[in-house]
Amino acid sequence: MAEQRGKVYIVGAGPGDVAYLTVKAYKLLSEAEVLVYDALVNDELLEYVPSDCLKLNVGKRGGQPSTPQAEINELLIKYCQHRKQVIRLKSGDPFIFGRCSSEIEALKTAGCEFEVVPGISSALAAPLLAGIPLTHPVMSRCFAVFTAHEPDALDWEALSRLETLVILMGGQHLAEIIHRLVGQGQCSKKAAPRRLTPLTPIAIIKWAGTPQQKIWTGTLENILEQISGVSLSPVVIVIGEVVELSSYLQPEKISLDKFPIADTLQSQTMHTHLPVSPSSLYPLTGKTIVVTRAAGQSSQFTQVLASFGANVIEMPTLEIGPPSSWESLDSAIAHISDFDWLILTSTNGVDYFFERLFPQDKDARALAGIKIAVVGEKTAQRLNHHCLQADFIPPNFVADSLVENFPEELTGKKILFPRVESGGREILVQQFTAKEAEVTEVAAYQSCCPKSVAPSAELALQSGTVDVITFASSKTAQFFYELAQKIFSEDSQNNPSFVTDALEGVCIASIGPQTSKTCRSLFGHVDVEAEEYTLDGLTQALIKWAMNS
Repeated sequence: MAEQRGKVYIVGAGPGDVAYLTVKAYKLLSEAEVLVYDALVNDELLEYVPSDCLKLNVGKRGGQPSTPQAEINELLIKYCQHRKQVIRLKSGDPFIFGRCSSEIEALKTAGCEFEVVPGISSALAAPLLAGIPLTHPVMSRCFAVFTAHEPDALDWEALSRLETLVILMGGQHLAEIIHRLVGQGQCSKKAAPRRLTPLTPIAIIKWAGTPQQKIWTGTLENILEQISGVSLSPVVIVIGEVVELSSYLQPEKISLDKFPIADTLQSQTMHTHLPVSPSSLYPLTGKTIVVTRAAGQSSQFTQVLASFGANVIEMPTLEIGPPSSWESLDSAIAHISDFDWLILTSTNGVDYFFERLFPQDKDARALAGIKIAVVGEKTAQRLNHHCLQADFIPPNFVADSLVENFPEELTGKKILFPRVESGGREILVQQFTAKEAEVTEVAAYQSCCPKSVAPSAELALQSGTVDVITFASSKTAQFFYELAQKIFSEDSQNNPSFVTDALEGVCIASIGPQTSKTCRSLFGHVDVEAEEYTLDGLTQALIKWAMNS
């Protein structure tokens, strides 16, 4: 077998969110042996490398201590010569202000094999995500991209005659940029007239492509007033008439109709020259919220919280998988026509139940003579994916109200209840049984605690920067507590309540009474509980809490 040769891949990480990572970059990260990454790289990307990958943070943030370039070059050469697959991960695209030349020259001099993998530059992604087209048949037939690190090295008079400008790393020099572009008095008689005036639109996009993204729009004349006192790093600045198109070309924002307490915010967001997400408009601005969820499940909840200004960190605290045996579920499905009702209390129950229909050559038609009761809107929506409507949904979306509001007499009814293997919903089963229904419980899936913690969540919890932790089920609370014991283990000496102490001052937010009961037993308190036991209800409760705190 040929001996493995080392290789360095200089990879673009894109603007921030993992959704904008290229397929090739994702594959390379999953095979990395050594990861050398910059400060602006999203921490979530670190979750995609193997657990035994050596991760080296080499920094590089303006005005802050960073690893010298010569040392970075030596690291790349060292591990490549040790026959490692090295990923040099850079924010955006490596060849757009990515400082690659020195690293490539060093690798070539040392005889190291390398490859450059493109990424999506924030110069292109940030305007797009803000709804600003860089080109337009009338408003912008060209655009320029530059950095403002060395203002004296730029031809400002030439730049001022262009239709659209994109400026990276210009937050610290914004006042000087505006002064240079607008200028003082008339330009030279020989020069073409300036296109940029004090009334030229400008957009400032901070943390583009991440849940923390914020956008301010205004004119060169008034933008400095809007961002006074705001740290502008990292930002992308767009100047030109095309900024005016953002209000027309952005997708519709998440409707506030479900959040009555925020109704007054909706009209304010329509003003073109107001910043999109200062705290006066978005009540969760400045709040860091850890959202606990099942691993691998998408989180619209995260998007909604971010749309109200929150800095959201997702922390998988629940892994869902098949049960240890399909025997009981398969047997029930084989005799499905014997049942009167099918009870589904979670999206996982829906998914795994229908997954086991097909091996028995059955589909939704097998349920033609059976009525279906579901708990919660999300469960009902998942059932709709299988072209079925629920016959009954309890009014307040909790399982414990199923029996109380059940639409027909339960005596003698045969009920199939696919549930998590570890049990649960004991009160529900007891209530059905007390009404003389015959309940068959079958294991449809199992849940367990993840073996590791998402790095971004662990860092936030350890550093004490978390304001809120949300829980949508008792299981997520229980498994979070197990993970927290590992995170705060150094504080555990002679202190049985070290997790509770570590989370002192952190808002515990629960989706409903049963989850709250578990949270109180684990953390000693619950600060926010949804009045409607849904994620929308939990969002509403968090908005109310933030506006009153």
